[in-house]
Amino acid sequence: MSTHLYPTKPRAGDRVAVLSPSSGLPGILPLPFELGLRRLREEFGLEPVEYAATRKLGSTPLERAADIHAAFADPDIKAVISSIGGDDQITVLPHLDRDLLRANPKPFFGYSDCTNLLVFLGNLGIVGYHGGTVMVEMGRPGAMHPLTAGSLRAALFTRGAFELTPSKETNGADGRWEEPRTFDSEPEMRSCDGWIWHNADGRAVRGASWGGNLEILSWLLMADREIQPVAAYAGRVLFLETSEEMPSADEVYRILRNMGERGLLRQFPALLMGRAKNWSFDQPLAVEQGERYREEQRNAVMRALSEYAPETMAVFDVDLGHTDPQQIIPFGGHIDVDGVGRRIVVTY
Repeated sequence: MSTHLYPTKPRAGDRVAVLSPSSGLPGILPLPFELGLRRLREEFGLEPVEYAATRKLGSTPLERAADIHAAFADPDIKAVISSIGGDDQITVLPHLDRDLLRANPKPFFGYSDCTNLLVFLGNLGIVGYHGGTVMVEMGRPGAMHPLTAGSLRAALFTRGAFELTPSKETNGADGRWEEPRTFDSEPEMRSCDGWIWHNADGRAVRGASWGGNLEILSWLLMADREIQPVAAYAGRVLFLETSEEMPSADEVYRILRNMGERGLLRQFPALLMGRAKNWSFDQPLAVEQGERYREEQRNAVMRALSEYAPETMAVFDVDLGHTDPQQIIPFGGHIDVDGVGRRIVVTY
């Protein structure tokens, strides 16, 4: 079982850092960012504090590392929240001071490219939180989704068990953040089925979690950065999700195949696979095409499991990662996957 430390949670009225450890998109897309900041204040009762690179597009890895250090070292900052993801946070990791972060553990919220920092903190023994960015979840047009808001509130303020709930609806298409009218109403939602269980009958797994965005993990594996010997992951619960770049089923399979060849996949007795994002401005799939995309991704994951981890229990279409609604997954925290009762309980 994990020996990870759960950092002390903020309370209403506390100051929290808002950083851009990946991309400074708040600088060119202020509408969802300002909305997210307002909700942090008005709906969560927290005081956001921005840093030098938060709104700076094209900031250097050193500048972003400096913001991370400043936020974690400040005793008045009680949590650190990412504005959004990006695609080059791996270049920030070599500049981070392990001793400073280890000595000042704080809850960190982010996902996508922030998988890098979650893995880094996890290797320091600090539980992080996969999900809950300012621009996407808090800056959602119209209102935060109730499932997202409930999960984020629990992860921010409480310590203990939280049961995830399968959503009956999912986001169909997004509006452009440059357009003010996008924020006049909530996104179009489509009905969806619940979770899909595999190898679940009579099974129950409890373990510390590891995972994140599949593409980012593949980059860490290629760079051999922050990856431990495979035995270090034995008995942990793997959670994975894919990004708005919508990797093909072949790419998903190949990444998992390579994890299997490394001996990594079989270390995990359970896998939570996020509901795949199946619409983007680059790939605006129709409803049937989007469902086919998700089915092909599930089949790719199943193929890899059958070849490299046939005993692993898996749950597909969990509302984690690049999906709306989104529920927070504790990185390094405990997860109970109950195949008997078809329940997933995380410990925040």
